[in-house]
Formats: sequence, C-alpha cells, structure tokens
Amino acid sequence: MPGRAALAGVLLLATVTVAGAHALSPALFVLREVGGGDVEVTWKIPLLRIAGSEIRPVVPAHCTVTGGPPTTAEDSESLTTRWRVDCGDAGLVGARVGVEGLAAAKTDALLRLELADGRSVDTVLRASEPEIVVPERASRLDVVGEYVRLGIEHIVTGYDHLLFVFGLLLLATDWRRLVATVTAFTLGHSITLTLAVLDVARVPSTPVEVLIAFSIFVLAVELARPASAGDGTLMRRRPWLMALGFGLLHGLGFAGVLRAVGLPPEAIPTALFGFNVGIELGQLAFVTVILALGTALRPVVAAWPGWTRAVPVYVMGSLAACWMIERALPLW
Repeated sequence: MPGRAALAGVLLLATVTVAGAHALSPALFVLREVGGGDVEVTWKIPLLRIAGSEIRPVVPAHCTVTGGPPTTAEDSESLTTRWRVDCGDAGLVGARVGVEGLAAAKTDALLRLELADGRSVDTVLRASEPEIVVPERASRLDVVGEYVRLGIEHIVTGYDHLLFVFGLLLLATDWRRLVATVTAFTLGHSITLTLAVLDVARVPSTPVEVLIAFSIFVLAVELARPASAGDGTLMRRRPWLMALGFGLLHGLGFAGVLRAVGLPPEAIPTALFGFNVGIELGQLAFVTVILALGTALRPVVAAWPGWTRAVPVYVMGSLAACWMIERALPLW
C-alpha cells in the first residue's frame, strides 16, 4: 500500500508546498424582514483576509438606510456590523442581493434571508455567482446542495486535512486496515463537527489549528521510522485508534468554517448535514484518486531508488512543522 501511493503523494505534496493550509473562512450576510418594510442587516466578516481586498454587501437598490448609525462588534475571529434599511412595500422578494469583491478576496459568503412571511432562504455566494434574486419559494434540497458544495470545496482546499489522510494511506498496510482507519477518522471528525456546530463543544480555533498541524507531524514521524522498528507501536498495530483520536481534533477544525461565521440556529441542521456530506464526498474522492494514481504508477515507483520513497514523508513532516510554527505565532 505505501509503495503504490508514494508517487501520487509526491505529486500532491508538490502542490501543497505552494499553497496555504486552508481557504479563507466565508463571510455571513443576513437580511431579516421585521415588518413594515424594515429589514435588519447583519454583515459578519473574518478578521483574517487577503491584504488589500475588501468585500461589501449589496442590498436591493430600492432599499434605503434608516434608523441610527451601524453598530460594530469585534471578537477574536470576526467583525460584525448591524444596521437597518427600509425596503418599502416591495420588500425583498424579487430583488437582487449579493456581495461584491469575492473574487479578489478568494472567499465565499453565506447568505441568509428571513422573510416576513416566515420563510427563510439559505445559499452560498461565490465569485462565479456573487448575487441572487430573492425567490418566491426556496427548496430545502437546493439549500442542502449548496452546503454540500461548500463542504467539498472546504476539504479540497484544506491541504492539512488532506495531508493527514494521505499519511493514513501510507500507514495502513492492507485494505482491511485502510478501510478501518479511514472510517475511524471519518467517525471522529463527524462527532466533533456536530458537537462544535451545535455549540456543545467550544474550543478556540487557533490552538485547534496548531494541534491539527501537530497531528500531521506525529504521523510523519511514525512513517519515517523503519517499518520493522515500528511494528510494535500502537500506531502501527492499531492505526484506527490513532485515526479516531486525531479525527476528533480535525472535526473541530472543520466546524470552524460554519461556527466562526455565527450561523443562525435555524440554519444549523441543514448546514451541518449538507456540509458534513460534502466533506465526506471530497475525502472519498481524494482517497480514490490517490489510490488510483498509486496503482497506475506503481511500475515507475518500483524502478526508483529506495530512498526516494521517504521523500513524501519528510516533505509531509516539514510542512507540518512549518504550519505548527506559523499557527502558534499568534498565541505568543
């Protein structure tokens, strides 16, 4: 199993070295009709963003700012601004709303509309689709589909999580262990993703990100040991136990993209289900691609000098160490 995945891993790691560990967290844009044409606006953006970039909410053209000046609140991860607009008798239905600047900021925005008739609309705005026309009726299936897509995008651009899964592929020595190990990792991060989004388990994001990088480093150290020397370690004998434990940690990292933006409670069940499904689909696709590439390129890998098979592991450990230092700096 390790030999077949080695060359595919080299290709993956070559991409990772020129990329960050995560896409930026999305913004949150909430429009809530409170009656009489009044609409409460909430705009929440992460503090971490690309220098020089700016994203701006776009309310319907016929709406005018009313009431007092906007109020702003800041926490360790985000900046939230609230104000009111008057949209008259027309309201929000049929109007265009969106967010400008998503392409330059390389991020998305979660849009939530709470309409006067009791309906709610949840969707994800992207650089390719930065605005929508407020529909008469929102399909729950469409909402789930949007969050599935967001989950897939998050795992595909979450290079630290993918790197850990790649390490699991190298650690598992046969198909039975591979299935058990990947399943345990999935179970672990699904549990803490759910608990964190439901606010049952709340842990600061910065220490979590440091520990996620540490989990990759620990796995790389184990993989760097000669297999014969590591046969007696618990990680080698029962890799699924390690995968379950570190999966609990990675789930807290997955939850950050949903929890940090402060989704309204009513949106959490739909968002959680779709986002988790998207993560699992993205992870499954990644495992399938790596194993397929490893199998196809096995003859090429077999012809390489033996020392080249250690290259992916050392690159993996080096990246993990860099991420640990980078993420720990804010704590100092």
